[in-house]
Amino acid sequence: MTPLSSTFLGERRAEVDDAIDLTIDRIAERMKPFGGAFADLGAAMRRTAAGGKRFRPTLVVAVFEALGGDADQTPALFPVAASFELLHAAFLMHDDILDHDTERRGVPNVSGEFRAYAERMGTDAAGAALLGEAAGLLAGDLLLHESQRLIALAPVTPDARERLLDLLDEAVLVSAAGELADVAHSLGDEAPEAAAVLAATHDKTAVYSFAAPLRAGAVLADAGEEAERALATYGSRLGLAFQLVDDLIGAFGSAAQAGKAEGADLREAKKTALIALARASAAWPDVRAALADAHTGPIAVRRAQTALGASGARAQLESLVATSLADARAVLDGDVLPPAARTLLAALADAVEARIP
Repeated sequence: MTPLSSTFLGERRAEVDDAIDLTIDRIAERMKPFGGAFADLGAAMRRTAAGGKRFRPTLVVAVFEALGGDADQTPALFPVAASFELLHAAFLMHDDILDHDTERRGVPNVSGEFRAYAERMGTDAAGAALLGEAAGLLAGDLLLHESQRLIALAPVTPDARERLLDLLDEAVLVSAAGELADVAHSLGDEAPEAAAVLAATHDKTAVYSFAAPLRAGAVLADAGEEAERALATYGSRLGLAFQLVDDLIGAFGSAAQAGKAEGADLREAKKTALIALARASAAWPDVRAALADAHTGPIAVRRAQTALGASGARAQLESLVATSLADARAVLDGDVLPPAARTLLAALADAVEARIP
């Protein structure tokens, strides 16, 4: 999604980055006087939040302008856009704890940095893990609070502030429900229903990454309730397609596309929507046997990929992606949204489709 972010943000990227950096700097500076580990945590948060695709703030800004909003006359635009990036950063930090990950994009995350911090103090492995997870949890909490603070202090009307806070509230609530369901599905040998896995897949990403940022842009542009409802539907369907494509990439994408080893989801035995569909097929015994060996190396990963293809699960998942994209594109029919917004959203759907491995 990086090319899309660059295309639609253009010169606005610097303004988005400035709003995010200003907020992170404010938190880090407030943490400095405490000294010790807390001051170091502020520095780690600054490093972790630097860069990135800025995809969610891109959606806020791009749809705002496509709906006729004037950025130069809307000082709340970039702080509100930044709030969705901080929300994303908070969720990543908490997600890393749930997954016991100590790296992201090949470098130590906050938890990884503080594990190393504890080890330098001479702490044993259990103590290092405890400090690492505590640091990741607290960093995520601080960013989650700051995301809400940005909207609470944004220079908007009371009505717009209430609507924006409601969007953030829904995004947090739905995402939490999805994360908990995802963890529950990963436990034990009992197979969750495919519909339940698809619901969790939607809830983890679609609202906070797509529907809420798009609707926030509409609120700031004063685009009206009908346009906001259309964007909510579009974002929900596109967000599901995006996450399902991520499942395909995690199983079948190249290392360059996935940002990690090819077939990483298969190696790690993740119970994704793809696996749920395979479980419901007659070929599940063959797939299960192939997946059991996937952690052993590239040849075993290839066997698992072949078994998943033969089971029909890959084709089914691709069909679900196509249906979700068609539902999203259907929202663009008619004249509820202006031409510039329809063009933007059509390009976004095309970009999601282009990610299919």
